[in-house]
Amino acid sequence: MQKEVFLTPEGLEKLKAELDYLRSVRRQQVADQIHRAKELGGTVDNAEYDDAKNEQAFVEGRILTLEKMIKNASIIHEEKGSSSSVRLGSKVTVRSKDGGKEYYTIVGSAEANPTEGKISNESPVGKALMGKKIGDEVGVQTPAGSVKFKIMAVE
Repeated sequence: MQKEVFLTPEGLEKLKAELDYLRSVRRQQVADQIHRAKELGGTVDNAEYDDAKNEQAFVEGRILTLEKMIKNASIIHEEKGSSSSVRLGSKVTVRSKDGGKEYYTIVGSAEANPTEGKISNESPVGKALMGKKIGDEVGVQTPAGSVKFKIMAVE
């Protein structure tokens, strides 16, 4: 059984766009690189050929990965109105012990991007927040140490 991949509608579109680019543009670019490298010096002891073949393997592997992710996608739908507890797709405002506010959007692991505030429901912080309500305090063990948050808002 394949693992369900949780995605927002925007995340699914990004994956589809990447897959389309790899299939229609990048695959041909790599094929051209392989062809040029073969013309320059055959396939034996040819670093350019080896690099192009490695790139081809990477591109084909990524295509397979994206196809599986899209096939097993489960779309996170935004519910209108406020939710009382944190779930996939929630936008959560938390306050740390030092008083600083942080904002997170809970997404599936496929589109997690901590620099954009998108954290996976499988990450330590995401797991700790799931199912909690406004006013709850959450303790999280992270690689940087123990952190405590108070949930201020859930959208």
